[in-house]
Amino acid sequence: MAVSIDLGRKDNGQPALLDLEELLATRLLVQGNSGCGKSHLLRRLLERSAPFVQQAIIDPEGDFVSLADRFGHLVIDVAEQTEQGLVLAGERVRQHRVSVVLNLEGVDIEGQMRRAAAFLDGIFSVERTYWTPMLVVVDEAQLFAPSGGVEVAEEARRASLGAMTDLMCRGRKRGLAGVIATQRLAKLAKNVAAEASNFLMGRTFLDIDMARAADLLGMERRQAEMFRDLERGRFMALGPALARRPVAVRIGEVETESRGAGPGLMPLPETRPEEARALILQAPPPEMPRPRRAPPVPPPDILAQLAAARPAAPAQLPPASAEEEAERRRAQLAVLRSILADPAAAFRPVQSLYQDFQLRCRIEMLPGRPPDLAAFRRLLAVVLAGVTDALEERAEWQAALDYAARLPEDRQGAYLLLARAALEDEPCPSDLAIARVLGSISRGRGRSALEFIEKQGLIACRPDAAGRRVVTLIGPGWETAPGDPEAAVA
Repeated sequence: MAVSIDLGRKDNGQPALLDLEELLATRLLVQGNSGCGKSHLLRRLLERSAPFVQQAIIDPEGDFVSLADRFGHLVIDVAEQTEQGLVLAGERVRQHRVSVVLNLEGVDIEGQMRRAAAFLDGIFSVERTYWTPMLVVVDEAQLFAPSGGVEVAEEARRASLGAMTDLMCRGRKRGLAGVIATQRLAKLAKNVAAEASNFLMGRTFLDIDMARAADLLGMERRQAEMFRDLERGRFMALGPALARRPVAVRIGEVETESRGAGPGLMPLPETRPEEARALILQAPPPEMPRPRRAPPVPPPDILAQLAAARPAAPAQLPPASAEEEAERRRAQLAVLRSILADPAAAFRPVQSLYQDFQLRCRIEMLPGRPPDLAAFRRLLAVVLAGVTDALEERAEWQAALDYAARLPEDRQGAYLLLARAALEDEPCPSDLAIARVLGSISRGRGRSALEFIEKQGLIACRPDAAGRRVVTLIGPGWETAPGDPEAAVA
């Protein structure tokens, strides 16, 4: 059954329709500064789609609880629930196909992250029998999938980010369609934002956010200034569920009322100065004396206990030979290639991949200690570039690694991809192929990386007679075959 949701009107007066079935397969990202109308947009989408699809709303401010009166959503106040209880609630919500609002109001940021992660884990891990379509809307998504460090426990941050990554990267096969809204793209984890194929971009002012919004919509950088001029409730829309080209959309009216609506101006009460002084500066009521409590007993020093119980260090093993080191590297690369066989793995956080890699190395009983994080990043760049064991054994490849080491870690994979294409006489990688090595699906990210490497004097780009791109690696003198920069990833 084809269902189109009426979001409002385009500038030409035609209805702005959203294909609900396509949205369930491709996900949606909404971005805009506070006050631009993001919550109003989400409310319009939820109201119009409520009769057709099950919904779950992660609501940090309690703005969407009013949907319960009009559409019958179950409101779960997380302050009254344990994390285990929320996992079970998530499973039962899918089993019984009940639309729900997870009200996180009144809980601190760390508590919100832990409880949202528990609920998302529940709806994600339910048995295959219950993988029916579900719209999962996350307001203020930057709270649950931050791009950088936040002042919360690392365990809570990882749990929340992992749950959001699963929702956006692996949720489609389980019937979960993520709809995430954020005030700033720069604050949202890139691997979470990168999975959305539909975009509604509202008013924003910072240069970095305008540039990213323009990049996601496929617009020129000089057009990014337009995002400053968007009115409240007006968004630029693009995506398979919305429009094939960027189009301005004005969001329509809603049926329910938000508790987070901004207050209007109202006159001050007429209070004489004497009355105001008596009201504000009156003496506080007397307090009853409080009994003194004994200071709490400090918890035991776990680290000291572990150090005391640590067994004697074994005798130092002799250093491994060159052949053993080479064999260990091949085994580690094989483990990493098995992890990255999943197409979504390339967009997972490096820390998450590193933990998975360490676990699999132990399962495979690989000799020696796993590489540290810096060495793992270099292995990851080699695998993402598609380098084979046969290519690594060639004498020329060491030169490619030496030149790549002159670049920042996040650009080395792009250089190795170009070097592999040149040594194997393959066409020059497209912008999208370069972006994928960098953990992105943005062609602009691929072009930017190529320009950066060229400015470092390591490559030179030129077009051939047919307009295809050829890259020469300065130093080794290798050259790729001509390739289409706009080609898709195979």
